[in-house]
Amino acid sequence: MARRLNIAFSSIDLPKSGAVAFLVGENGKLSPAARRFDSDGRLERAKSIAEFKGKIGASVDVMAPRDHIDRVILVGAGGKEIGEPDWMKIGGAAVAGAGSASSLTLVAETDGAEIDKAAACAIAAGAKLRAYDFDAYKTKDRKVRPALKLVIACSDPAGARKAWKDMEAATDGVILARDLVNEPPNVLGPVEFAGRARQLSKLGVQVEVLDDKAMRKLKMGALLGVAQGSVRPGRMVVMQWKGGKAGKAPVAFVGKGVVFDTGGISIKPAGGMEDMKGDMGGAAAVTGLMHALAARKAKVNAVGIIGLVENMPDGNAQRPGDIVTSMSGQTIEIINTDAEGRLVLADALWYCQNRFKPQAMIDLATLTGAIMVSLGQHYAGLFSNNDELATRLTEAGQATGERVWRMPMGPEYNKMMDSKFADVKNAGERWGGSITAAQFLERFVNNTVWAHLDIAGTAMGSPKNEYSQSWGSGFGVRLLDRLVADNYE
Repeated sequence: MARRLNIAFSSIDLPKSGAVAFLVGENGKLSPAARRFDSDGRLERAKSIAEFKGKIGASVDVMAPRDHIDRVILVGAGGKEIGEPDWMKIGGAAVAGAGSASSLTLVAETDGAEIDKAAACAIAAGAKLRAYDFDAYKTKDRKVRPALKLVIACSDPAGARKAWKDMEAATDGVILARDLVNEPPNVLGPVEFAGRARQLSKLGVQVEVLDDKAMRKLKMGALLGVAQGSVRPGRMVVMQWKGGKAGKAPVAFVGKGVVFDTGGISIKPAGGMEDMKGDMGGAAAVTGLMHALAARKAKVNAVGIIGLVENMPDGNAQRPGDIVTSMSGQTIEIINTDAEGRLVLADALWYCQNRFKPQAMIDLATLTGAIMVSLGQHYAGLFSNNDELATRLTEAGQATGERVWRMPMGPEYNKMMDSKFADVKNAGERWGGSITAAQFLERFVNNTVWAHLDIAGTAMGSPKNEYSQSWGSGFGVRLLDRLVADNYE
């Protein structure tokens, strides 16, 4: 279970008990507070023996250095040019080093450098995310750790306390997204996911759930075609946060929510199929984002739409060769039933742009393995019909550490999605698979300013770091929260 953190901010002072963390710059020099504490040179000796150079996120433990202090954790803070993700790594490393301590004071200062309130809050966010652990279904070897009182001693505790409210909202949104991705597929079906999304109404989010009947009435044949192979009915959830000026066009976010993907009739290999419980990472991120915006009372009108289905291969499942009619009226030839996420998004995107006329629309989807071939697991693929939106997303990614890389689009790729028998086919040739998938989606956005984020490599099973040890990363929540804060409020 996640370790409970009670986070507070104070002025810079040496603690009288518990554990303490000091920051060490890349030159290996202790902070002023650490030097005051280190009257007998024990910290300097420990640092020297460990050959500790202050690399960001690295740490050294010194046990029982004083009668009243349980342990000291020296945490690397790198050089002067460090950003939010680096401060988060520092917070995560400090909490990891605290072990079973019940209290930890992190003295947020480096030699000659003042750490502002934003950095202090990022340290707190990294600490809270590092404390996350999803072991709800373990009955043995479950980690039971006492709550940790974390005090971040900084130069502007009052300012940090105020700023933390917004960053904590985004952090809690990440945790919600992680929980959704980590849940087993027998527990979290489309109906159950929709129920989780309904809980956002407690924060003031207006939540509608479209069932089979409503989607059939809207002629969402693409989404329903994916859902028809499962005994679990599909759902579409529409979430609205109205924090901006009345009548102002919203910014919209659309998420792929395939709660489990067998591949359908084009069934996947058995090896690793259990990971397909995470094929709803886009929907999880949108849900977490709507939580973040509402919890911090963002001054924006925002819409979140998630298409929820299960892709199964029963006797009623759609077949390769079938032709379905999407809500847009465009017909789609099914070439591969494992190219199902784009079918869900086709109807969700069309519904979103048609109903809400958003000023910008961004979809997130664990869409293609091809994007991992291109970018690995450190960047999400970015596709867009608008340079300004693409630039804003790139800048938000650099600021938060949830990085995106823009990929090409063009008529040559679009032509690869033409069908012999329908308006478009749902799978192209072998090459450029992530690009042709994006070209398919673009056919359902009209002239709306739009971007597509392929998060197949970053939403689940992505590389661990100092503030993310979870299989489900919650990727996209902080990225899009920053995008909104910087550009749409």
